[in-house]
Amino acid sequence: MNRILLASAFLLVNISAAFADGIPSAVPAAAGPISAMVSPAPRASAPKLVEPHLHIARSNIAGHARIALTFDACRGQADERILSTLVRERIPATIFVTARWLKRNPAALALFLQNPDLFELENHGQNHIPAVDTPTLVYGIASAGSPQAVRQEVEGGAAAMVAAGIPAPHWFRGSTAKYDLSAIGEIRAMGYRIAGYSVNGDGGSLLGAAITEKRIASARDGDVVISHVNQPTHAAGEGVAKALADLKAKGTQFVRLQDVEDTGDDKTTE
Repeated sequence: MNRILLASAFLLVNISAAFADGIPSAVPAAAGPISAMVSPAPRASAPKLVEPHLHIARSNIAGHARIALTFDACRGQADERILSTLVRERIPATIFVTARWLKRNPAALALFLQNPDLFELENHGQNHIPAVDTPTLVYGIASAGSPQAVRQEVEGGAAAMVAAGIPAPHWFRGSTAKYDLSAIGEIRAMGYRIAGYSVNGDGGSLLGAAITEKRIASARDGDVVISHVNQPTHAAGEGVAKALADLKAKGTQFVRLQDVEDTGDDKTTE
């Protein structure tokens, strides 16, 4: 009797493993009739995601590279190290703001509005949700998951900006800067250009000061740099501020996206 019970327990353990792994072959050969009844659960294929590049028209002037600085203001607080450098050095930049960040940072918003010659404010979404119209995870963040949710993320961000006294945005950059092609088409149909980039300055604000400074300093004529202005406790902000001052001293021409012609891949600006 004990042998029969042990054999039955062994069989049940292996069948349970087969259900968990979705691999019918994990069921022993002796359980042939049972394995015929077990089929792996269908798995939805992950959407193909793209991370578009963006370049601007070059200056083609030796020693005076033209660079577009773009900053994401996702959540959290304003990084005064970066903002004070931009204002003090009179360096123009394009800031992508979420509705959440605007609500938490009225002083930074006032600074932007007081310096319209420096800051172009554009749409980073309502709740910082990846603009992917099928369910998936992007860097652990749940995507919008449907065309309707993508539209809400875009429209909700724009509505918050207008309500805060910001001109209606023309550019959109989604959380994580990754999209599926159908979502790109949907956002473009809403009248937006989608802002990719060509230089990742701060690795999502997770890099150290020295490597951040080095990355931004490597920007060349026609590059679009992405960094973050919402993590004042991260070391990356120190590197951003240092790189900006150094680039200006070298004669770099800084422009906002609204001030120059651009070219984006994956039909993000066509």
